[in-house]
Amino acid sequence: MDFDFDRENKKPTVMKILIEIFIWAAQIAAVIFLAYFIVYYCVEKTNVIGDSMENTLFANEPIIIDKFSYRVSDPKRFDVIVFKQSGKEHSFYNVKRIIGLPGETVIIKEGDIYIDGEVIEDIVKVEEMINYGLADEEITLEDNEYFVLGDNRNNSEDSRFASIGNITRDEIIGKATLRLSPFNFISKLNLEKKEN
Repeated sequence: MDFDFDRENKKPTVMKILIEIFIWAAQIAAVIFLAYFIVYYCVEKTNVIGDSMENTLFANEPIIIDKFSYRVSDPKRFDVIVFKQSGKEHSFYNVKRIIGLPGETVIIKEGDIYIDGEVIEDIVKVEEMINYGLADEEITLEDNEYFVLGDNRNNSEDSRFASIGNITRDEIIGKATLRLSPFNFISKLNLEKKEN
């Protein structure tokens, strides 16, 4: 009886190749899953459309959206958010600043923004508003609604107008966190200087 030593020697080599192929396929699958998870749940890049956020953000500036933060916490006043309204005439991402929070009452009088009867101070440099739109009268926000304004107050389509109106929580994509070019944290841009 003859024994085929060559065939026996090939078995470990074939097994080693199969294991390497399996590891390689598992690594590719893991990278694809991780990329999908990051893009869908964590961050996304977009460009600012229009000039409604000047002088904080300008048209076509690339920004990073933090999509994860609002999965574990609620949006805060003065956060710059990115949202998309389904069923509205625009299908692109909007970028605006949160002014009114759920359950609050918002009204704009004589250039001042009142939240629940108290004037709030803007944290960014803005021009005095000329057109108060719907906020000329009290607007009471529902439990899942936010009142947003563009920083370019006299050239912004925002919650003051029926075309945008109040933003619901499920329309918010995430928080605009970083401006990529020139690089900076959005929360540090165009801030009103506090007097000491």
